[in-house]
Amino acid sequence: MPAPKMLKLSEVLEELGMSRAAYYRMRARGHAPRLIKLPNGQVRVRRADLDAWWKQHEQQHAA
Repeated sequence: MPAPKMLKLSEVLEELGMSRAAYYRMRARGHAPRLIKLPNGQVRVRRADLDAWWKQHEQQHAA
């Protein structure tokens, strides 16, 4: 089984079109895709988590 696709925070920010500060404010409120901290201290977001986040927000705004 292949490893899940992991995105760098900079890639996620570019896709979302927001600053790092805005992302962390959203994360503090529990409204951002989940971050995974790697043993080397870097953070990543699973592609599947980001896709699920997009889908959830599309459904919320479509209602």
